[in-house]
Amino acid sequence: MATLFYGASDVPIHIEDRALAHLKIVIATKLRRQESFTLSWQHTEGEPGGRSTIWIHPSIPLRFSFDEPEQPQLNSRWIEDLMQSVNSTGGIMLVDEVIDAPVE
Repeated sequence: MATLFYGASDVPIHIEDRALAHLKIVIATKLRRQESFTLSWQHTEGEPGGRSTIWIHPSIPLRFSFDEPEQPQLNSRWIEDLMQSVNSTGGIMLVDEVIDAPVE
């Protein structure tokens, strides 16, 4: 389980490694452009039920910490889905990865 540390909060945000690797691409792209947005996710098992949202701003410190030493192979479709989400009025909603079925 990867961890996102945001701002001065000492409360880590736990997100699955593969999902956070994809989110990192989208978040870095937006922050490079000096664009702010929201990030929403459903709480993981072991946390109280529900969901959370944070405001991502270029001036707020952000750190990604991964359990896996190697970056996973990235799914461009998932990145595109997340980019569409972040460009909406609701901001990024962490959606599940869609894996295309092999063509026979």
